[in-house]
Amino acid sequence: VHGGTDAPYVFVDLEGKPSWDMFSKILEEAQVVTIPGAGFGPGGEGFLRLSAFAPREACEEACTRLRTAMKPDAVPAA
Repeated sequence: VHGGTDAPYVFVDLEGKPSWDMFSKILEEAQVVTIPGAGFGPGGEGFLRLSAFAPREACEEACTRLRTAMKPDAVPAA
């Protein structure tokens, strides 16, 4: 993870996974909106940008949803 110090954004390294694919997976399975790194140009591919521009409670809820959805044994939501 890069960023977050004195800024409301962090960039998450997807370890080679396409950013649009992970954007879709997270939106569908966690109902959390992220920003695909590809939208920032070729150097952004392989990253997602997360933002904390929301009330604290909403950010905490998003983190809980991400933890649940991204567990290795997580089952996609129907």
